[in-house]
Amino acid sequence: QVQLVESGGGLVQPGGSLRLSCTASGVTLDGYAIGWFRQVPGKEREGISCSSSSDSSPYYADSVKGRFTISRDNANNTVYLQMNSLQPEDTGVYTCSAERAVQAICMFRFPTDYWGQGTQVTVSS
Repeated sequence: QVQLVESGGGLVQPGGSLRLSCTASGVTLDGYAIGWFRQVPGKEREGISCSSSSDSSPYYADSVKGRFTISRDNANNTVYLQMNSLQPEDTGVYTCSAERAVQAICMFRFPTDYWGQGTQVTVSS
């Protein structure tokens, strides 16, 4: 059974940083595309970053480009989302997703087969 567990969320002041983790069990993430989504109250869930493999260039939504970085730690079966220069509009529930990597995934769509439970990020002074 595949499980994704996010961690690392919390309360941070504007301009601060957080690193989210998405750790998998039941599957080896090497060979899987990983996506990070953000759900803001009152808005549709937004795909903010996607990594199809360790060798490919990741995708970033314009809203996070230059501030967020997705990375993989295959030894620990974990994908990270480093979030810098956080602003109040970054507040939301962050969720990771996974799907076996296929051609063009992350270019045209996000992975959707497996989902974590989400972790809350609150940016406030």
